[in-house]
Amino acid sequence: MNGNRTTNFRHKLRLHETDTMSDRLRSRRPRCTTQRQDRNLVRNHMNNRYLSASASASSRQTRGRNNQRISANTVRRLLSTSGQRAHRPYIGPILTQRHRQQNRLWAQEHAAWDCIQWRRVIFSDKSRFCIDQADGRVRVWRRSGESKQIALGNTTGGVEHLC
Repeated sequence: MNGNRTTNFRHKLRLHETDTMSDRLRSRRPRCTTQRQDRNLVRNHMNNRYLSASASASSRQTRGRNNQRISANTVRRLLSTSGQRAHRPYIGPILTQRHRQQNRLWAQEHAAWDCIQWRRVIFSDKSRFCIDQADGRVRVWRRSGESKQIALGNTTGGVEHLC
């Protein structure tokens, strides 16, 4: 066997003691919340989707076992394991089936346009670029695959690009 002698000795000893080479179970850090508190946190975020994890963690109502404070990362981890992710809220018009059909027809009518015709068209959209990580936007907690239109914000038109 190649490798360090001490490591080989430990592996041989573990194989002799447990008849397996898999790792032993290790103790983890004790949970700071109960399962009931976890369910309440998830329910609060489902009822108020604009509630941030840090606001939820700093709330007086959100305390862990022995009245200890819960970190925002604990709340984020809990929401993530429940299938929720933080998204930017959907901002834009709600497109109905009729709108989609009209957009498709418009695209089919203009599919054969050449560059000269497209040069006369003015595209107007709102562009937004961020240099650093914090963009100052409110996030909405949604489950993956859940409709964006559940937690609608402002319904103004326009396209926004973000880094």
